[in-house]
Amino acid sequence: MKKLKNSELNRISVSGFKNTSKSPIIIILDNIRSAHNVGSIFRTCDAFLISEIILCGITATPPNNQIRKTALGSTESVDWRYFDNIKEVVLNLKKEGFQIISIEQADKSLKLEKFSPKKNEKYAFIFGNEIKGIDQKIIDISDDIIEIPQFGTKHSLNVSVSAGIVIWDVFSKISISQFD
Repeated sequence: MKKLKNSELNRISVSGFKNTSKSPIIIILDNIRSAHNVGSIFRTCDAFLISEIILCGITATPPNNQIRKTALGSTESVDWRYFDNIKEVVLNLKKEGFQIISIEQADKSLKLEKFSPKKNEKYAFIFGNEIKGIDQKIIDISDDIIEIPQFGTKHSLNVSVSAGIVIWDVFSKISISQFD
């Protein structure tokens, strides 16, 4: 077994990425405090052909040096938009036929491993502030709440880690054979 060099990975170009069929997933980042987390999520979204990232509230937007450090150029490949008001975004995406899923710990949340995305369905996954999570008003208008099961002593994961887990899980359930 031999480790591959970057030149051997056959990655697509930014223009190739723009023209490639994307997964039916949008990621919404609401009030994310750390620009490094935002950049990391951009990079994960690039890896799994996420359609778009929507940045809301205090979430940093490109161009930003801290985002750039962790995004490694993925702000150029992944489409993104900024909106001040997440509620407006959620209501508009619902009108466009997206299923709105908040990633949060809630009394009636669905465990991630039990989530079965439907083919030909469009999903928008919301990730909230590193301390306060997702606002209850957004939980109230979400179609579902998904929780990542945890078994240790801590009560949360870093938001970029949570995004990576959810994006991979959902991508693998609905898209992997399509992009293999």
